[in-house]
Amino acid sequence: MGAIRQCSRSACRQSAVATLTYVYADSTAVLGPLATYAEPHCYDLCEQHAGSLTVPRGWEVLRLAMPSTPQQPGPDDLLALANAVRDAAALPAKAPQTPAQRGPHSALEAPAGTEGTRRGHLRVLREPS
Repeated sequence: MGAIRQCSRSACRQSAVATLTYVYADSTAVLGPLATYAEPHCYDLCEQHAGSLTVPRGWEVLRLAMPSTPQQPGPDDLLALANAVRDAAALPAKAPQTPAQRGPHSALEAPAGTEGTRRGHLRVLREPS
């Protein structure tokens, strides 16, 4: 379960109850029930800000039906959660891996067997003799 989402308006700390999305091609603002998860180009609004929403002149507001009471988890949601917990408990625990021991090297000494090799965008160079 995620954290309770707050209203996107500045300095508002109320819980979000609606999601606002703009459809720029149609000059429309769509205000509906709170989306399942936070979208990057949508705005979550509290009840007060959702009720007092205004849009630019020439734009339309499409208000979708809002549920009268917050949706409670149903039996299917609780069963899915119980199954997920049961599956996670059944997985064998992995032993923690210990990092390989490294030997002492001087600051300019390349690791053994790496003459001219690349690691990502870096290249290991030996000190000129």
